[in-house]
Amino acid sequence: MLKVEQLGIRFGGVVALDGVSFSVAEGEIYALIGPNGAGKTTLFNCVSGLYVPTGGSVFLDGADISSLKPFERARRGMTRTFQNLQIFEHMTVVENVMAGARIHEKGGILAHMLGLRSVKAQNAATRRQALAHLDQVGIADLADQMAGAQSYGVVKRLEIARALATQPRVLMLDEPVAGCNATETAEVDAVIRDVARMGVTVVLVEHDMHMVMGLADRVHVLNQGRTLAVGTPEEIRRNAAVIEAYLGVTEAADA
Repeated sequence: MLKVEQLGIRFGGVVALDGVSFSVAEGEIYALIGPNGAGKTTLFNCVSGLYVPTGGSVFLDGADISSLKPFERARRGMTRTFQNLQIFEHMTVVENVMAGARIHEKGGILAHMLGLRSVKAQNAATRRQALAHLDQVGIADLADQMAGAQSYGVVKRLEIARALATQPRVLMLDEPVAGCNATETAEVDAVIRDVARMGVTVVLVEHDMHMVMGLADRVHVLNQGRTLAVGTPEEIRRNAAVIEAYLGVTEAADA
């Protein structure tokens, strides 16, 4: 579903990514890990179109999307979340999710200003879909509350619900449980598993090794902008180079 070939980018004289390649199958959960500064978020930014790489290609279901803008990739089915929370705090929870569906709605600003019947019907359908996504992540009961009043763990799940509203084929999650407690992490873990069971391909950057090792089908380790290792969680936790560069002996044993 997703294929990255020899992706590279430099900022001045600094090589942030150096020929990174990987492929992810439909419905697979693929984790990117590595030390701080390894290039994980930079890789996400290149794949999603926020950064223009200096070399390499990105393919979505066999189609080269390397030249497409971020919103064009989103329309093709590539959606991402960010490390920092990006919700609309002064909108309700359900309105935040409805905003994610806007990319697939028809009708321009004039039709909305005139309040045409077709727009009202479309809004009603979008709200029903948004409620279904909120139910999927377990926060449908909060639909009409203000998003800015919600707990950190709820907002994390809200971001995933909004991403699902874009109808993704590939869902890219940048540190989905960063800052979450154990209960919140377990809730997000369950959501990601459910999304993958739907056939959505999931690519995530995460530092919580307990979560990664229990959730991912395969793990890709980056170090200094280069691929250090790729394999199953079991293979990664036993890889001597990964232990030395990132996990550490104690961390590997815990994982």
